[in-house]
Amino acid sequence: MDDSPRRNITSNPHTIRSLTNQQRNITKGHIIDANVKSYGIFPSFDPLHQEFTPGNRLSDKFSNCFSFNLVNKKGKENNRTQELDDLVLHNSTSSNALIITDASIKNDIATSVAHIHQTNISLIKTVHHAVFVTSLEAELFAIRCGINQAYSKDNISKIIVITNSIYTAKLIFNSLSYPLQSHLVAILSELRLFFNKSQDNTIEFWECPSRLKWRFHKDVDKDSKSFNPTSIFLCKTLWDYCKKNDNDDVIKQWKM
Repeated sequence: MDDSPRRNITSNPHTIRSLTNQQRNITKGHIIDANVKSYGIFPSFDPLHQEFTPGNRLSDKFSNCFSFNLVNKKGKENNRTQELDDLVLHNSTSSNALIITDASIKNDIATSVAHIHQTNISLIKTVHHAVFVTSLEAELFAIRCGINQAYSKDNISKIIVITNSIYTAKLIFNSLSYPLQSHLVAILSELRLFFNKSQDNTIEFWECPSRLKWRFHKDVDKDSKSFNPTSIFLCKTLWDYCKKNDNDDVIKQWKM
């Protein structure tokens, strides 16, 4: 393939790059944003990203550094409550980070919450709201925020994630989860750096069904449902309509 520029192609005079500073100031709203995204649709799929390259995936290079602990469907669920209590007790060291996540959707607004517990450090809470996302995305974003907080601590060697959506956690290591790829890349990149710090660094994912009402997860669940944000746009159609009106107004000013 020839990487040299084609001589017969002229640049489009209406591209974002051709705008003057005055025009950029006028169009600094949704039109500039549209250069990166199109009405809320983000470029989330990159089939050639290095995190999904065969032989370079985390599941290929660090398969011993992560694990999943699911509830035994055949056993008594009451045992899981005791297991989780023991997990908290036996991992109460400064080198371990315990992450408990949950998400909920109310009035078309998703709330993602993560509680990060670490010995001798005050409880860290992350809370984020988003519109027009699925519950799966909200759950994954909560896990992403928790891992980000734990990874930022220099002395952490073990991360424990407790979630009521273990299916979502498993998607992190699934290279075929194309709609969620933007979140997956962020998580995988941080985990790669975390594992590279030391061969002893690990992350565990523990399943905690909401019906158990385990005390620590119950607190996170309460936080995710206690917020009552009001959406500015009552539905996606109205949201799109308002953005179109904004863009039309900007174009009119630009042409004046």
